[in-house]
Amino acid sequence: MSALVVYQPVEPGYFHSHERATCTEVARKLAVLKGCDFAGDYDPAMSYPGPLYFVPRHTLVGIEAARELGITCEDDLFGGVVPMPFVATKAITHPLLARETHAPEGWSHDFPERVADTVLAGYSVFTPHDALAAGERLLREGPVRLKPVRETGGRGQVVVESAAELAAALDGLDAAELAGYGLVLEENLEGVVTHSVGQVRVADLVATYYGTQRLTTDNAGAEVYGGSDLLVVRGDFDALLALDFPAGARLAVSQARLYDAAATQCFPGFFASRRNYDIAEGAGFAGQARCGVLEPSWRIGGASGAEVAALEAFRADPALRAVRASTVETYDGAEPPAGATVYFDGVDDRVGRILKYSMVERHGDA
Repeated sequence: MSALVVYQPVEPGYFHSHERATCTEVARKLAVLKGCDFAGDYDPAMSYPGPLYFVPRHTLVGIEAARELGITCEDDLFGGVVPMPFVATKAITHPLLARETHAPEGWSHDFPERVADTVLAGYSVFTPHDALAAGERLLREGPVRLKPVRETGGRGQVVVESAAELAAALDGLDAAELAGYGLVLEENLEGVVTHSVGQVRVADLVATYYGTQRLTTDNAGAEVYGGSDLLVVRGDFDALLALDFPAGARLAVSQARLYDAAATQCFPGFFASRRNYDIAEGAGFAGQARCGVLEPSWRIGGASGAEVAALEAFRADPALRAVRASTVETYDGAEPPAGATVYFDGVDDRVGRILKYSMVERHGDA
């Protein structure tokens, strides 16, 4: 029996209306790719006539909780499943101050050791005392960025350059949030270029990509995410690395691949059909050139419109090897270009006027 595709939103009001509209349309397109019907929002009280394919807004937490929904492997969802809440966050990227330092149940000392050469200098902490100690240690080398682990798009991050600024930034931390999810303290980069590396698996299609993110100015004058430009290849990481692209991009892909493999090996029960990693390149401590994975994203994300556009192109042309796909988010009132797939064009309830669309084209003679 063919599966039904359902979108699993979070609590009402949590996301902007443009985000909800985009996620719903991505789920609808995934249903077409899978040859399934789209059944709309998931209703736990409803008795569905067949198996479900989920498109959750968040990474799902709990192997047993996922199994109760019928999600047992990557073929059952667009996203990922992790054994513990902190595993879905950037907290896993860095080591503790010491092995005996407090961490939540299920913490892996092995993971940060495996990815040490692929990330920036930093620590993950779960108590105010450890946060202060980690910050003071890193400040000996230069400015430090404090990163709430559950925020996205850089929200809530603060850069400190002195012990006094560190203490002020740490004042008033939510103890429960800190104990359960943690805080990341990391070397601050200047002149940052953010790379995106990822892989998606839907039905019989596998696509892997490299790209960069763009920034734009929103209606309040703030610098925010403006979209992603991706080079997407049919196949796995080996197929992507077989393409010709700059050394910096090749390094980012290699780092993401190692990080991805380590997550699978170190967190029992973890699986994902959508894997995306942000890699930052810039000048770190003492102005040294640095490049490292910042965090994982095992859920529908800002680049998913481009991911789906690439999958649609591969489905339409079985001989097609690679495409260039992009997502665009703009607040300037512009019209979408010809050929664009529009996900939202209107006034959002919180951010005001916004246009979101995706584009796709063949890559070279692929």
